[in-house]
Amino acid sequence: MPRMLDVSQDVRAEIGDDEADRLLVGDDTPGSYDCTSCRTPGDSDQERTSTVLFIGDETAVLAFAHATCIPSQVVRVAEDQLQGAVRGITGSEQNASEGLMPEQAVLGITSGLVLIEDDLRPALVVEPTGPVARPGTDGSGGDEFLQLLLEQGFRPAPDLTTLPEVLPGWSVLLAVGQLHAVLQPGAGGGNPVAWWQAHQPLQVTEGWRSAVNKSQTVLVFAAPSGTIGQQPREDLLRDALEKAAVNGQLVAAAMPLAGT
Repeated sequence: MPRMLDVSQDVRAEIGDDEADRLLVGDDTPGSYDCTSCRTPGDSDQERTSTVLFIGDETAVLAFAHATCIPSQVVRVAEDQLQGAVRGITGSEQNASEGLMPEQAVLGITSGLVLIEDDLRPALVVEPTGPVARPGTDGSGGDEFLQLLLEQGFRPAPDLTTLPEVLPGWSVLLAVGQLHAVLQPGAGGGNPVAWWQAHQPLQVTEGWRSAVNKSQTVLVFAAPSGTIGQQPREDLLRDALEKAAVNGQLVAAAMPLAGT
């Protein structure tokens, strides 16, 4: 029986039509897999599954993901990062995807208004779905999400009483009132690239959009997996942020608005 598999044109172009066709009829596709995005089990016999091809300078690894997590795509990564993953493979192709990207936990983003310095500020709260490892490692060093952000220029947020500093080169892309991406500086001073990108543009509230149009700046808070959670109200979101700050589990940066 054909698998419920998505193979994008970009992936097909890299692996060739023959291999793509073999995947689509189920010859080279594992029925069950661990999603390379959210790390939970998937079944290509029961749910739509994306093929994700990770390509380094010399190495390529094919992995699988829930189509609801990420679309089929080609992801170019540093060769040392890919080699670090391949060295951890213990036998099967599925293990390649399991060991590939502990650092690629999905980044969940929540928008909300946070009262700081007597004004409601538009904010985004970033929290991964799982621990984040340093690129090129097997994740045995523990969750390094906050440390990686500190190295990018985020600052510790010990409380919510003062505005975080602007992070040079970073911005938040809003278009037609929808959230599209958080952008970071490109390598070597090139064009900005997406640090986080919405699979589908995210709606924001009228109040949030009004606040960001006024300030032209978005406050971005980040905390490790399991720290904030999905809070249904902004007062609960603030309580969770304050608790994370007190526990030393919150970093922050201000970013200018890109777009409208």
